[in-house]
Amino acid sequence: MKSMLIALLAALLPAAAIAQTSTESTADIAPRTELHAIPTMTLSDSDFLAGKDGKAATVAGQLRLAQGAGKLPVVILMHGSGGMGAQIDTWSRQFNAMGVSTFAIDGFTGRGLASVNTDQAQLGRLNFILDIYGALAILAKHPRVDPQRIVLMGFSRGGQAALYASLTRFHKMWNKSGASFAAYIPFYPDCATSYIDDTDVAAAPIRIFHGIADDYNPLSSCKAFMARLKSAGRDVELTEYADAQHGFDSPLGSVAVANGAQTVRACTIKEGPTGVLVNTATGAPFAYTDACVQLDPHVGRNAAAAAAAQIAVGDFVRTLFKLN
Repeated sequence: MKSMLIALLAALLPAAAIAQTSTESTADIAPRTELHAIPTMTLSDSDFLAGKDGKAATVAGQLRLAQGAGKLPVVILMHGSGGMGAQIDTWSRQFNAMGVSTFAIDGFTGRGLASVNTDQAQLGRLNFILDIYGALAILAKHPRVDPQRIVLMGFSRGGQAALYASLTRFHKMWNKSGASFAAYIPFYPDCATSYIDDTDVAAAPIRIFHGIADDYNPLSSCKAFMARLKSAGRDVELTEYADAQHGFDSPLGSVAVANGAQTVRACTIKEGPTGVLVNTATGAPFAYTDACVQLDPHVGRNAAAAAAAQIAVGDFVRTLFKLN
């Protein structure tokens, strides 16, 4: 009798497992993933601002095609100074579950980098904008992508790139795709640098998400930039989260000191007339050896802020793309 009972249970278990699996949502699983090489360049910020070519480079992008037929909307995801962090996967799954494809850019590996947290001078900050425009050129021609519904979203260094990729001047200089973004969603960007004509931005919504407690890229500099953009009549909104530190949307870890990480939180940087970024305190070209560059900011997850941001971004993208 005992052996018969064991045999019966063994026969029933696979069916039970299948039944349980069938009730779980698989909407966030991309049925197709593609890896794309993105032709780009590596150059100094001064050369970028002057429109000069740099050294040819190739970075990579991961396209996760959401479930659905025809041409789908896409969100480009641009990582921060630590490389492809865990939040890239979290956001990809959220967008995929909404029927939105994602294209995650890896701006480091192809350049022989893993992280620039402790040495930001390894790569000019404006390089990511070139990578972003290169990704846009690929997506605009992809048969499964709606070129009218491409959003740019970035985090920290990538958030700064997502913010300043909106400048009309940079589009004219470097965007050869023939396409433009439907919206820009920077997360906790560095807004300490002001550029010539930086209130002349694309006619698309800019939605910034930031933590009030952020001591890596302080909220105050972004609030000042947002005020200037609003005065210029731009469609910008800044959402602030109490007690949220830098990287609050990461699904991993708690708040901790980022030992040795460089922050320009005490710097004010301005583009000079010759395309050189100037430390306004010294009047000399900015360098990461300047006294205003500090170390050891905090980073880490805030569950409440992360959840609220996921809802807010999801609602914004659904409305923008007219999704159900």
